[in-house]
Amino acid sequence: MKTSPIEPTIPLDIDGISHGFLRLPYSRDDSAWGSIMIPLTVIKNGEGPTALLTGANHGDEYEGPVALQELTVTLKPEDITGRIIIVPAFNYPAYCAGTRTSPIDKGNMNRSFPGRPDGSVTEKIADYFQRYLLPITDIAVDFHSGGKTLDFVPFAAAHILDDKACEAACFAAMDAFNAPYSVQLLEIDSVGMYDTAIEDMGKVLVSTELGGGGSATAKSIAIAKKGLRNVLIHAGIMHGEMQIDPTIRLDMPDSDCFVFSEGDGLFEPMIDLGEDVQKGQTVARIWPVDRTGIMPVELTAKISGMLISRHFPGLIKSGDCAVVIGLKTT
Repeated sequence: MKTSPIEPTIPLDIDGISHGFLRLPYSRDDSAWGSIMIPLTVIKNGEGPTALLTGANHGDEYEGPVALQELTVTLKPEDITGRIIIVPAFNYPAYCAGTRTSPIDKGNMNRSFPGRPDGSVTEKIADYFQRYLLPITDIAVDFHSGGKTLDFVPFAAAHILDDKACEAACFAAMDAFNAPYSVQLLEIDSVGMYDTAIEDMGKVLVSTELGGGGSATAKSIAIAKKGLRNVLIHAGIMHGEMQIDPTIRLDMPDSDCFVFSEGDGLFEPMIDLGEDVQKGQTVARIWPVDRTGIMPVELTAKISGMLISRHFPGLIKSGDCAVVIGLKTT
């Protein structure tokens, strides 16, 4: 396989703190010999585990970038044992545009793995992580929220895996993150996911959904910062004591957790995030936008549980996820 065209502008294996970029050559109309410069910080102190920390896997999700940017200016090498690789804006073109996917190639970073060294911009970034960063990683934290189209109760997540030792380690790291909610997460489409790439290598992953709406709040950012610190202490990289508060554990056992719209219209939520839902209860109504005097279409819950996610914009399209329901396990 070809070598990656991406080159780090700083060393990844030198003690101390280094700030630089992952430089990806990208020839375009406004810069014939130009490059995409993806911000990168590496903090290293002696031998120990390596943590890979990423935000803006989707470019309209902001808790991760804020928490990680702060870490690059507050954490000192003497505060850790091992190495921390920080990429606050994983899909940098999407992040700069404020969009879920890259404006260059419409690539969804979280559906582009394992990537290709000779592929699109998004595929080249995925390939570099797949072949160069993940093999040297012991634990990864990948921050997500709902972006512009979804909103979530703030949770950390782990997946059920065939590798039960890896699964146990992922759930332990999720518990260490200690978000207000902790979810055994079901993905509706896991092919090409960064999560899958990490877990298939037997590495530990903590993922999150910390809010949404295309912005962040003081509360959601505080959850990200506390969880990040806890995970680094849990991994034996950062010094200190974890801050552990009560968390609500939730499960997503099957596809009945999801309710999708089957038509376009005006979205009316009938219950709010964190509220209990009963099977058969109306969770949302879809009103027509082009005429009056017509009753709305009602969307109903297939299971009983708690509303953990909902469609965010006022208008909804056929196929959009309207709500997600989780089952309380504690």
